[in-house]
Amino acid sequence: MKTSESNQGLNRRRFLQSAAGTGAALAFGPMVSGSAASAGKQDVINVALIGAGEQGKVLMETTRRIPDVRFQAVCDIWPYNRKWVAGRLRAYRHGHAKYEDYREMLEKEKGLDAVLVASPDCWHAEHTVACLNAGLHVYCEKEMSNTLSGAAAMVRAARKTGKLLQIGHQRRSNPNYTFCREKLLTEAKLLGRITSINGQWNRSVSAPLGCPKNKELDEATLNRYGYESMHQLRNWRWYRKLGGGPIVDLGSHQIDIYNWFLNAHPTSVLASGRTNYYDKKTHEWYDTVMAIYEYETSQGPVSAYYQTISTNSGQGYFELFMGHEGTLLISERATRSRIYRETWVDEKKWDAWARKGYLGERVEEEKKKETAAESAALDVRDSVPPPAYRLPVVMDKRVHQPHLENFFDAIRGKAKLNCPGEVGYETAVTVLKVNEAAEAGRKLQFKPEDFTV
Repeated sequence: MKTSESNQGLNRRRFLQSAAGTGAALAFGPMVSGSAASAGKQDVINVALIGAGEQGKVLMETTRRIPDVRFQAVCDIWPYNRKWVAGRLRAYRHGHAKYEDYREMLEKEKGLDAVLVASPDCWHAEHTVACLNAGLHVYCEKEMSNTLSGAAAMVRAARKTGKLLQIGHQRRSNPNYTFCREKLLTEAKLLGRITSINGQWNRSVSAPLGCPKNKELDEATLNRYGYESMHQLRNWRWYRKLGGGPIVDLGSHQIDIYNWFLNAHPTSVLASGRTNYYDKKTHEWYDTVMAIYEYETSQGPVSAYYQTISTNSGQGYFELFMGHEGTLLISERATRSRIYRETWVDEKKWDAWARKGYLGERVEEEKKKETAAESAALDVRDSVPPPAYRLPVVMDKRVHQPHLENFFDAIRGKAKLNCPGEVGYETAVTVLKVNEAAEAGRKLQFKPEDFTV
């Protein structure tokens, strides 16, 4: 019986998803066996969560879906957060011990293998270093730290202890991204020479996070952990001593991909950061930032642009890699992703890759009927819209899941980390320099030694 063309396409897509995911798991970083590793056996990995806020809840809900990983405890300074997460863990039949102080948790909880750190950025270094020194592997959310000294301390602790440190730049484990990097850019070279990158993450105006009635922390507890008020605890991302601003919260994920896809570090950055909407008393960080990076790659110079606007969600978030033969539009929203062929490039070249399953179906972009007046007004230098193709790989998991799976597989000795501490440090250097450049009001240079610890 013949297989239909649609079934062939589906089978090909499933194969590519599997291949891309496997490639992601084996591509980068050191392989280290952890306490849960056992020959021929997948032992249960016991984990704890530090930081039970919004991102911590996301990591908890994702991790509990991964087989043979069991929560043992949760730590958060706010009883409301830790009670909520512990209640969910209890419902999922996981361990659910609750702690305010991470030091007490590390002292009392026996049999832990790893810790997920999702506390505010200013606490990442202290929490991570303590867990590594306690003999535990660590998955730390990005930004690695809001200071380079903190990030460097994390790298040194991982080296000293021999424990794994994975930084939460989850696109590096996303099969859509790994497929594009390994197959479309490196193998097929469908973009030709990349000359420019454009990326953005825009979000609409939002009210500050509040606190349920009678659930406030007392002032002494807040001060003990470095917060001046409940408002500051709930909205820590807007305060300079606690976070790195919107370029860190949002841009860090995407600027990390700039470095990864180019296999290079930037040589300079020019940036503008302004507060165009929010009250500077409650939003110490700017709400609008634009940055220009310059790269020198093995193929030639590349200019990379990035913006984040915190008052309007227009066009959402994406990364756009532009070469002389094609353009790649990619996003964690996989349905938005496209690859465009420049019209002068021989269509047969791309057809060959399409037959190999590297390109999805051709997209027939909606064509607007132009009036005679509109046609006459077109600039003669206007380019013909390029043909577009969908990408053949679509991830059917939560966005953080492949990256967490890679972390747990590395603990078992079955994979290499996709974003070890050294890589996270390189991204932290790249991203935090934007804040420096915005303050300085001029272009700042990177030196090669800036990216090493």
